[in-house]
Amino acid sequence: MESLIEQIKHGQIWDFHGGIHPPEHKTQSNQGEVLPNIVPTELVIPLKQHIGSKGKLRVSQGDHVLAGQALTETDIQQCVPVHAPTSGVVVAIEDRTIAHPSGLSDRCVVIQPDGKDTWGPKTALPAYRTQPPEQLIDHIRSMGIAGMGGAGFPTARKLQSGLARTEVLIINAAECEPYITADDRLMQDCADEIVAGIQILNHIVKPKLSVIGIEDNKPEAIAALKAAVESVDEDILIQVVPTKYPSGGEKQLIQIITGKEVPAKAFPASIGVLMQNIGTTYAIKRAVLDGEPLIKRVVTLTGKTLKTQQNRWALLGTPIGELLAHHGYKAEKKLPRVIIGGPMMGFTVPHTQVPVTKTTNCVLVPTRKEISPAKQEMACIRCSACADVCPAHLLPQQLQWYAKDQDYDKCQDYDLFDCIECGACAYVCPSEIPLVQYYRQAKAEIREIEAEKEAAERARQRFEAKKARMEREKQEREEKHRKAAERRKKAAQQNTGSDDALNAAVERVKAKKAAQAASSDVKPAVAAAIARAKAKQAEAAQAGSDEPDNSEMMKLREERKRQARERKAAKDAQKASATADSQATSDNTDSQDGKKDAVAAAIARAKARKAAQQSDTNSESTPAAEQSSASEDAKAQTDDAGDKKAAVAAAVARAKARKAAQQGDAKAQPDTAADTSSDAADTASAADETNDKKAAVAAAVARAKARKAAQQGDTKTQPETAANKPPDNAADTASATDEANDKKAAVAAAVARAKARKAAQQSHTNSESTPAADTSSDDANTASATDEVNDKKAAVAAAVARAKARKAAKQTQEDKE
Repeated sequence: MESLIEQIKHGQIWDFHGGIHPPEHKTQSNQGEVLPNIVPTELVIPLKQHIGSKGKLRVSQGDHVLAGQALTETDIQQCVPVHAPTSGVVVAIEDRTIAHPSGLSDRCVVIQPDGKDTWGPKTALPAYRTQPPEQLIDHIRSMGIAGMGGAGFPTARKLQSGLARTEVLIINAAECEPYITADDRLMQDCADEIVAGIQILNHIVKPKLSVIGIEDNKPEAIAALKAAVESVDEDILIQVVPTKYPSGGEKQLIQIITGKEVPAKAFPASIGVLMQNIGTTYAIKRAVLDGEPLIKRVVTLTGKTLKTQQNRWALLGTPIGELLAHHGYKAEKKLPRVIIGGPMMGFTVPHTQVPVTKTTNCVLVPTRKEISPAKQEMACIRCSACADVCPAHLLPQQLQWYAKDQDYDKCQDYDLFDCIECGACAYVCPSEIPLVQYYRQAKAEIREIEAEKEAAERARQRFEAKKARMEREKQEREEKHRKAAERRKKAAQQNTGSDDALNAAVERVKAKKAAQAASSDVKPAVAAAIARAKAKQAEAAQAGSDEPDNSEMMKLREERKRQARERKAAKDAQKASATADSQATSDNTDSQDGKKDAVAAAIARAKARKAAQQSDTNSESTPAAEQSSASEDAKAQTDDAGDKKAAVAAAVARAKARKAAQQGDAKAQPDTAADTSSDAADTASAADETNDKKAAVAAAVARAKARKAAQQGDTKTQPETAANKPPDNAADTASATDEANDKKAAVAAAVARAKARKAAQQSHTNSESTPAADTSSDDANTASATDEVNDKKAAVAAAVARAKARKAAKQTQEDKE
């Protein structure tokens, strides 16, 4: 059995399913040679003229470019750059309408030619046989070459996929579309250059066999190719195939020549076949041997609205309107149409300013009679004619239903993307259904959905990768912390002694801080008192006493009260001193300062004598058995103490009077001690009657004496009788008597306060019973002095009383010793 290569060499051909035979109309444009290109007023060059992504722009507005200069750059094989077709100035970089079925706009570089057609440096590789295939492929990519007969697949990417796996190289020269003759005239006029391009491809992919597939309706092209092939030493086969549309399709021509079918969603390289278009082969020769990038191509200008229907070289970016103008274009009035491509696979553009691109092989401008306009779509009659002519073995009717219903899953189940959009189904449809339009719309929607899914999938993968990375970092941190803890534990086990010393030092510091906090919160005296109180309570609890001993706590409380009163008295004294200084500056009050001091001293002595009398009265009310043993001694000591106290009080009064006389006005007369002592009781009585405030002060003084006496009694811890007390300390005598009867200090203090209040009341009563004759002589002066007595005098009186009480307590202690 002969191999596939031998069968092809012997002229064996196969056939594909379906196909049609529409009118060709090729003789309208293939009778003359290819016309030279024209230089338009402006060139509009889209940045994307192929399948793939755009390149990075290398020029900006205002730049001057040369012919063949790259306008974009890229380093990936799926993207090819675009080049300047001629020299000129970049006047704009903006969106313009491009040659696409959607009629949308895309980014374009607008160049205004300067008419000089100045070329930049050319990079040619005449000794290409010494170059490795990879370098040649990269050179082809940099020259911007893409498929020129179909969708514009990047040539370098296709060659890369065919390296070391291509058995049959097929050059597609079928050109089955009606009206189109660009490849036919190119083969007739440039057959030698096409064969040179085939030689370059053979050097790159190294196939076992190279075949030119051409339809039998191009006899002139076949003859020109055979002559060119015979002049070279290459094994190139020219295979003539029957004319049938769409035999120029990639998969259909491969099946005709090799008998193999390309699997769905696969490339021809998967079955060992590589296919290139005639125009692409010519561009490869110009790029490698001449160093010219793809900047122009042959375009068929046909249609009965033109005066001259012929093929012409066109610079890429030339507006179609300028090409048509050179061929006498006269638009149809009722139905003007400009079709890019043939009548089967072409599409209508919105206006004539659409530029020529790398895939523009024909511009068709027919009349209404030449190509009738599309009629109104009717319902499908299920004739199955579309399925009979489909070269891809599809079910066009089912696909149209699902596409119309937007059931894209079903569309993919019925292999929608295997459709080559040849238009054979729509050509034979009796219901005038534009099936190809439904398929194109469905394909666009599916591509958009797939792009969204891919974006979502990439986002999901990135999220999962981030989540995994964070989890991994977390585990690494935990492991790191665990190892660090183990190291610390081992170090602690090794340094047990040092840890014990450290812990002991920490405990000492804590204890020191606690002691400092306790000492700062509680004063030493208070802390000692609290400790003594707690000790006594503990002793009482051990002794079985029901009532705890609160004497220490009472002493502490009284001490705090006393300190508070002293602070208050000091503040009052300062305030009173400031007031007295301000009063001393006035002439009206200077003469009364001495009298105020004398009055205060007299009041203090009178209250002391009244308190002593009241104490004597209380002592007389005690049981006779308690007073009989000490009556005589108490009376003697009381008299002595009274005389001593009176002498001290008189001395203090005289000193204050002399000081007041020195500070007072020169007219003021100093008061003598005799006057002061003789009127002390009267003045005190007048003060009590005139101002209730003075009575309250006197009562407070008495209470202070009583509390002081109680404290002295508790400190001595020995019962004191009335005989041991001076006559001025009546409250002390009562407190001592109560201690002798085992009463608590709290009870003694309460009794002392009650007696002090009673003494104050008795003093007030005695002052009311004083004869009027005693007070009549100084009534006016006393009233005036009482009104002027302020808080300073009360504070002075209280201080004098406290001094007397302390002195009496000291005397009592000396008597005991």
